[in-house]
Amino acid sequence: MKAGKVVLVILVILLLGAGGGAYYVWNGLQPVKASDQAVKFTVESGMGTSKIAKVLHQNGLIKNEAVFKVYLKWKHEGSRFQAGVYEAKPGITFDGLIAKLNSGEVVKEAMTRITIPEGYTVEQIAKKVSEATGTAAEEFIKLADHPGSEAVAAFQEIPAGAKLKHASEGYLFPDTYEFKKGTKDSDIFHRMMEQFQSKIDNIPDLQQKLKDRGMTLHELLTIASLVEREVVVDEERPLVAGVIYNRLDKKMKLEIDATVQYALPEPKERLLYKDLKVESPYNTYLHDGLPPGPICSPSLASIEAALSPKASDYLYYVTKKDGSHEHLFAKTYQEHLKNIKKSNSTTK
Repeated sequence: MKAGKVVLVILVILLLGAGGGAYYVWNGLQPVKASDQAVKFTVESGMGTSKIAKVLHQNGLIKNEAVFKVYLKWKHEGSRFQAGVYEAKPGITFDGLIAKLNSGEVVKEAMTRITIPEGYTVEQIAKKVSEATGTAAEEFIKLADHPGSEAVAAFQEIPAGAKLKHASEGYLFPDTYEFKKGTKDSDIFHRMMEQFQSKIDNIPDLQQKLKDRGMTLHELLTIASLVEREVVVDEERPLVAGVIYNRLDKKMKLEIDATVQYALPEPKERLLYKDLKVESPYNTYLHDGLPPGPICSPSLASIEAALSPKASDYLYYVTKKDGSHEHLFAKTYQEHLKNIKKSNSTTK
């Protein structure tokens, strides 16, 4: 073969090789066939660009690992990729994938939302948790009765030997919580306790106010829980708290229906006279002073009312029967009896 023909053949081979290489690169840069079905993929912490390219290729999001890695180097990308579970639709461009990985646009984890209303008891909270997680309510109650290392600092002020129905009653803050699906009951319980501690810690001059009143946090929470279960209208909370303090100061039995409801195996829509005789340290119709502990999870409004009650000479109150949920207050028992008749006459 003549030298000229040899050169020509070599040039043709080089051109074909160059063309093939160019096509290889061009094809590798093209998005895969588009699809509306999103694909999930995971970028682990510490994963390098080679492994990330492999994950993307295995999940059908890029055509060529090597081309993707070269593209990253050319664009000076890959150092800011964030770990997590991502979701992308086939057909996304390299730049689209890079932007997603740089921003940490991860898939939101499935969450469980639990709302604990103000005034709920431990048993009601346990039922709510059970409904949301599928675990037995008894498991949550066991934690509430024996919190152990789950207990927060405020819990340590519970007096030793107190005959409590549930040790953690009043120490689980009523709020709306979000947890990852599969979160253990112990973590849920601890979160509710931590929320309570956080709210208590943010009350200005709490310890000084307790000292001035000569009471413990446990006693304060007990009074707050009574206010919570007795009062619906916010404006009345400090006034009812004041009535409770007045009765305590005069060594009168509190005679609060809500404590009897708490003592019963199951709460009733309406208490009977025989219910007022149920033997329980929580029954304030039978026993002097405060019950052994809170009877529910009080709201922050009730805690603040118990901390700063409204001064008055009232010793009694009765709920109006007109649907307003307000109360009639009295200074004497005779006036209280009149209010009871007045309340009954307003029934709709």
